[in-house]
Amino acid sequence: MKKILITVMFLFTSLLAACGGGSSDNGGGKKVINVALWDENVRETLNESIKLYNQKHPDVEVKVTYTPWADYWTKLRTSLAGNSGPDVFWMNGPNFHSYASSGLIKDLKPLIDQSGMDTSEYTDALVDLYTYKGNLYSLPYFLDSIGLFYNKEIFDKAGVAYPDDTWTWETLEANAAKLTDKTNGIYGFIAPIDNQTGYYNFIHQAGGFVISEDKTSSGFNTPEALAAFQWEKSMIDKGYSPNAQQQLETRPRQLFGSGKVGMYPAISVNAPELHKLLGDKLGVAELPAGKQKASITHGISWAINGKTKVEQEAWDLIQILSGKEGAELLAKSGFSIPAYKGAEEGWLKSIPSLDLQVFVDSLEFAVPYPVSEKTAEWQDAEIKEIQAAFLGKKSFEEALKNAADKMNSILETEQK
Repeated sequence: MKKILITVMFLFTSLLAACGGGSSDNGGGKKVINVALWDENVRETLNESIKLYNQKHPDVEVKVTYTPWADYWTKLRTSLAGNSGPDVFWMNGPNFHSYASSGLIKDLKPLIDQSGMDTSEYTDALVDLYTYKGNLYSLPYFLDSIGLFYNKEIFDKAGVAYPDDTWTWETLEANAAKLTDKTNGIYGFIAPIDNQTGYYNFIHQAGGFVISEDKTSSGFNTPEALAAFQWEKSMIDKGYSPNAQQQLETRPRQLFGSGKVGMYPAISVNAPELHKLLGDKLGVAELPAGKQKASITHGISWAINGKTKVEQEAWDLIQILSGKEGAELLAKSGFSIPAYKGAEEGWLKSIPSLDLQVFVDSLEFAVPYPVSEKTAEWQDAEIKEIQAAFLGKKSFEEALKNAADKMNSILETEQK
């Protein structure tokens, strides 16, 4: 029995070591880089980029793992905290400060200085987003903004003109009423209960803010934020949009992609998927304005495990992935707007029937995705309160006050 136990423990330890960040080889003499991300829509592009990398690094094997969003961050943090995990992985704004401040990802400045990289080649907003204490910790890959996707077939049947850059909340509401066909289960619009595609945009369009520029206070408990939610709620109450319960049961993308919705605010990265579902029936326009125009912009970057054993190889890889060659491959795929400046031309042509220029034009009134050091904490509190209000469990006045109070308490700890 003792012998069996020792054998099992040996095998378990060996398994953990094999999963560890920066496996130096795969038993065949090659070094191994483990890569992790959550979106399989970029698989083909990533494979092509890795081929470019292997032309210069034939002695390195790149292994890619795709983990669904719902499990990605839990698995990533657990593995990194256990001194294992992937060598290279996707990082987003809400989680960045937490990973950088805890040493889970590498400070890239020494590698940037050594290689002579010019970081001005990347979109300024994303360089700022992924900078911690003055140093870049994660290399920008792509950026995204929000647009109003629409189903041309539903518009044509209702005799409604397609959205354009003159639309406002009032225009949208009036036309959503015309598009709504309750008999056939057609909604004119989806008023998202999601933050990035929904209320973050509407709060700024109402003239408000989610987090102050100095990162010290919440904007949820303001008249502008309340106005944004009241407008969204009115669209649901009038039956122009699926309600919160329906959106929780069936993803808005599925509702829209199945031809049951006329208009749907969504991220630029959703364009290829939505086009596959609707084909040439799909159109896109700028988000309608409230008091002003606004579109939340965000982006994903490539980070390196703080304890990787293949630092130089990992650095060389993300330079390919986020560099000009990788950006052009990404653009050609139509996945999203490359963060590498000047590489978006291929992306604009990737879906000929869709006016993707809308997303680039929207960067003129772009609002950075709201983040601070403890984004994940206050965002969790925010989502619980606001979702409860959308589900009718409390008023928006109460929910927004609670969200602001909790957010402000968390922001206060960041100043200490």
